Amino acid sequence: MSAFSANPRRILSLWLPRLPIDRIKRELAFKALSSEDPVKQQGGDEPSVVVAKENNAIKIYSLDDAAARFGLDIGQPLANARAICPHLRVFDADLTADAKILNDIADWCDRFTPLVALDPPHGLFLDITGCAHLFGGEAALLKLLCDLLTAQGFAVSAAIASTSICARTLTRHVHGIIVPDSEEARAVAPLPVSALGAEEAITTGLRRAGLKTIGDVASRARYEITARFGAAFTTRLEQALGQGDHPISPRKPPPDYIVEKRFAEPIATDTAISLTLSRLSQMLVASMAQQGKGARRLEACFFRTDGVMRGIVVDTGQAVTRAEVIDRLFRERLDALSDPLDPGFGFDLIRLCAGRTEIVVQQQHDLDAHVHDNDELAALIDRIAARIGSRRVVVHLPQNTHIPERAVLPVPAQQHLAAAAQAAWQPRTEAEPPLRPLRLFERPEEIQVIAQVPDGPPARFVWRRAAHAVVRAEGPERIAMEWWRPEGAGLTRDYFRVEDEAGLRFWVYRDGLYDRELDPKTGRPVQPAWYMHGLFA
Repeated sequence: MSAFSANPRRILSLWLPRLPIDRIKRELAFKALSSEDPVKQQGGDEPSVVVAKENNAIKIYSLDDAAARFGLDIGQPLANARAICPHLRVFDADLTADAKILNDIADWCDRFTPLVALDPPHGLFLDITGCAHLFGGEAALLKLLCDLLTAQGFAVSAAIASTSICARTLTRHVHGIIVPDSEEARAVAPLPVSALGAEEAITTGLRRAGLKTIGDVASRARYEITARFGAAFTTRLEQALGQGDHPISPRKPPPDYIVEKRFAEPIATDTAISLTLSRLSQMLVASMAQQGKGARRLEACFFRTDGVMRGIVVDTGQAVTRAEVIDRLFRERLDALSDPLDPGFGFDLIRLCAGRTEIVVQQQHDLDAHVHDNDELAALIDRIAARIGSRRVVVHLPQNTHIPERAVLPVPAQQHLAAAAQAAWQPRTEAEPPLRPLRLFERPEEIQVIAQVPDGPPARFVWRRAAHAVVRAEGPERIAMEWWRPEGAGLTRDYFRVEDEAGLRFWVYRDGLYDRELDPKTGRPVQPAWYMHGLFA
C-alpha cells in the first residue's frame, strides 16, 4: 500500500474541450432543478456560446453541440455568429470559475490515482502506472472515467500512452486510444501538425513547407526542424513520438501510505462513516507497523457520488502508531467542522492517507510516573489542535534579545513541543515579584501623563479614559534598541513597574530620553511619550 509498482510509466491524458460552456450549463441545470418556475427551465436546448474579448473583438471562446451544428466555431466573431444564429445564447467567459471547476475535477480524479497534474486550461494528466489493474485494466479504467464525467455533463476526450505529450496529442483529435509501449510514433504519425499544440506561426510554417502530418515532420532530419522552428518544438516532437519524456507535476505530493474503501452502495450515515474510518485506521496502522513507522500527518478523503471530494487533514505532534488515537482525532475534527461534512447522495469511496511519516523508536520507560507526562501532553495538544486548528495552539520559545515584544516567539505546539520542553528560561528569584508582566500587549498603548516625578515615573496618568494615581513605583529598567538590526533603529526605553491606589500594577515605559531642547510654544523641555506595555495582575 505504500509503494508504487515498477511497471513502465503510463499516462492518461484527459481533455475537456467544452469545459466553460459545460460548467455554465451544469449551473443552469442545478438552478432549474431547484426552481419551480417553468419559465426558468425552458431553453435548455438552445445553442449557447461563451465569448471573450480578443484583440479588441468579442469572439467565441467555447460552444456546445447545438451551436456547432449551426457551423459556429471557436475564434469566430460574435457578430458573425449572431448573423448565422439569431437566437444564440451568449455567456461571458470566467477564467477563474473555469480554473476552479478544473481543480474540482482533479480532486475527483484522485479516486483513480494520487498523481494528478493540471494541463491548463482544460486538461489533466493522470499517472496510472501500476494502478490500472485495480479497475480491470487500462481500457476499463478509461471507459469508467469517461462515462462518469459524461454523466456529470462534461464533454471529454482521453487517451493513454507512455509519455504525457503523446497522450495529450492524441486527445486533441482521437478519443479512447490506448497506445502500447514503444508504439507512440506509429500512433501519432497520421495526426495533423496542429495536434502538437505548437504556436500558430509554427503550424502555419509547417503546412507551407508541405508537412501536414506529424509523420511528415518526423521524417525530416532533426537539425532541419531545429534550425527552422527552434529546439523547443523539436523537443515537443520527440516527446510526442515517444523518444523523450516530459515529466508531469502532480498537484499534491504522493502520500507515504494509502488505504481506502469502495462501496457498491453509497453510504451517508454518520455511523457508517465512523465505522469505515475506524477500519481504515486499523489497516493504515498495520501497514505502517510493518516498516516501524508512525504517522505525523493524516488526511481522510470523502468522495461523493456527484463528483464532489472533501478532504480533512489532521496533524500530530508525535508519530501516531495506534488506531484508536487516529479514530479519536478524526472524531474531534469532524465534530468541530464549521462546514459540516455533507454526504449528499452518499460517499462511494473513503480514503485514509498518511502524508508524512517517520520512524518510531521504541523506548523503555522506568517506573517513574512522570515519564508519561510529555506523551499525555502531546496527545492533549493533538486533540485540541484537531478541534480548533493547529495554528491556534502555540508554545513560546525564548529568544536571545532584551526587547520585550521579541523576547518570546510563538510557534505551533505540535511541531515544537520538544524544543519548548528543553527551552532555558531565566530563573525567577524566590520571593521576588516578576520582572515581566503576566499580560504583555501586542502593541503598546499610549497613555497621557498628567503629573510625574522629575526624570522618574509618572505620578498620575490616564489610560483608556480612566485616571490612575501612582502610589508605588520601581525602576527605571533601561532597554536600548538593537541598533545592529535594520528594523532596530528606535528610541531608548525606560520601563517602570507602577502600582496605583487601587492596587493595580502596570508596566509603563518612556519612549526616549528627556530632550533638553525647549518647546518654542511653552518654553519648557520637550517631554517624551509614555506607553502602557503590560499588566502584572
